[in-house]
Amino acid sequence: MILLQVNQLSKSFGADPILTNIKLEIQTRDRIALVGRNGAGKSTLLKIIAGQLSYESGEIVKPKGVEIGYLAQNTGLESDSSIWDEMLTVFEDLQKQEKLLRKLEEQMSDPAVFNDSREYERILKEYDYLQVSFKENGGYQYESDIRSVLHGLNFHSFDYSTKISSLSGGQKTRLALAKLLLTKPDILILDEPTNHLDIDTLSWLEGYLQGYDGAILIVSHDRYFLDKVVNQVYEISRLHISKYTGNYSAYLDQKAANYEREMKQYEKQQEEIAKLQDFIQRNLARASTTKRAQSRRKQLDRIQVMDRPLGDEKSASFGFDIERQSGNDVLKIESLAVGYNGEKVSENLSFRITRGDSIALVGPNGIGKSTLLKTLIDQLSPIAGEIHFGSNVTIGYYDQEQTQLSSNKRVLNELWDEYPLKNEKDIRTVLGNFLFSGDDVLKTVSTLSGGEKARLVLAKLMMKKANFLILDEPTNHLDLDSKEVLENSLIDYPGTILFVSHDRYFINRIATKVVELEPQKANEFLGDYDYYIEKKLEIEELKALESTKISTAPQAEQQEKTSYQQDKEAKKLERQRKRRLEEIEELIEKLEATIETNEQLLCEPEVFQDHERVLAITRDNDQAKEELENLMEEWSELAE
Repeated sequence: MILLQVNQLSKSFGADPILTNIKLEIQTRDRIALVGRNGAGKSTLLKIIAGQLSYESGEIVKPKGVEIGYLAQNTGLESDSSIWDEMLTVFEDLQKQEKLLRKLEEQMSDPAVFNDSREYERILKEYDYLQVSFKENGGYQYESDIRSVLHGLNFHSFDYSTKISSLSGGQKTRLALAKLLLTKPDILILDEPTNHLDIDTLSWLEGYLQGYDGAILIVSHDRYFLDKVVNQVYEISRLHISKYTGNYSAYLDQKAANYEREMKQYEKQQEEIAKLQDFIQRNLARASTTKRAQSRRKQLDRIQVMDRPLGDEKSASFGFDIERQSGNDVLKIESLAVGYNGEKVSENLSFRITRGDSIALVGPNGIGKSTLLKTLIDQLSPIAGEIHFGSNVTIGYYDQEQTQLSSNKRVLNELWDEYPLKNEKDIRTVLGNFLFSGDDVLKTVSTLSGGEKARLVLAKLMMKKANFLILDEPTNHLDLDSKEVLENSLIDYPGTILFVSHDRYFINRIATKVVELEPQKANEFLGDYDYYIEKKLEIEELKALESTKISTAPQAEQQEKTSYQQDKEAKKLERQRKRRLEEIEELIEKLEATIETNEQLLCEPEVFQDHERVLAITRDNDQAKEELENLMEEWSELAE
């Protein structure tokens, strides 16, 4: 069922167009990602669809009764109520029904009503009808739903009577998301919902959205999250929108393939045009060939000249270098306790960092990751323990709150004031590499967007040429393209890195080691994020086994060992089954996209008239359909 259609929609801010001829369709159970550079108009389109922003032309068609739920970026829940009371407001109708049911029960227990058979029958019918409606609408489980969502969004340790007004901005944002999820609208529109979520909460949200009954339209810069959740991608670029089938990785593959195909077609046409022009120029003046030349000229005039494929928009271009190399030992932490005002957040932290390490610091929100980083750079004092830096270590720090920026300065001066010996041309060149061009460098810092501020902080960090980078959520506010540029620059960086990030894709690409913070210790894992998760699962399996282990006779011990091996093998097979299911789903998405593309090609006149090409495309399509059928059968067997 089609829930919403956007047709030929256009939007401008003043004289500047931001969206042109936008087409988008949302059907039941669609999971749609809206992607594009910062400033491309993603949030603007979401606001228009949600009815919070006007548009100049086009139309939005939505059947009567279709409900839209919208969560804007960094929207906090403002309320004087408690957490529990605020969540209950979602179910006011059910609460009214519940009160009416109790009232009817009281009436039926009244002797006067009980002895009046006609009145009793009337009330009983009303009660039965209301009870069925109450049950179908989740009346017996809404409190359980509230607890489940609050637990998933990391409020399990909270007293639900806590006033919302006393919570932090990040906690209010998570509560706004919780309340929206509980309303269960037909179309769920989320603008950067992964902000302020730790990795465990992100994993829960992925699972929740995968099982969501309605449609989802989402803007997110978390590639790992998009790959898990979405099955369609709409890209906004240069005012226009393009649709791709599959998750984010499939979109990247299709986009690259489309560009390569369009470039080949363009080059082939340019070559054909050049040959025709050359023939006309050489033969037009000769009497014997002038008719042929004129014929070729008419042929040339009939050609609809293709525009050169534009490819990607301009990307930031930067790299991190160092002034001088540090010693082999960069940092050693022993029995460290960190916190605020003498209150410990984490303690007994001990680990070491050597030159060339790239270490990801992970753990739930509130465990002390940012606190540890601030302690290392002397913004906070350690409560206990020792911190030892190695020889020649110079630190470059990226603050996720961007407090080191001066809000009243111009972009140019923000960088130039720290490096006054550089000439203006060099400073402008650096800023240009971070996409600040022309009059952009004269903007006041306070007027910049989150993404622009992030790029400015990275520009300052690059200029410092430190050999030890300490980064607190460096990918926040960056669009997907800028994230990739940052990743590549950090991979090539010759120094040492310690970073906090909730972006699992980013951790996988950058980290050589993962340090997990717990309240009483730090655990080290050699490898990337996927390896860390795999080892955590193994540790949890061993703990579960040890907790049920009973020391008995040697025979019992042997049986237990066998059972453990069988259990371990079964869990290994289950993980393999799930991985294969994910692989098959990705292959199915790619094959379906290929079939759809081929069928569209067969409808095009220039292809339809080329019998050899039609035969080749049909052969490819038949093969793809056969592979698809085999994969669907395998998927069905594995999913049972």
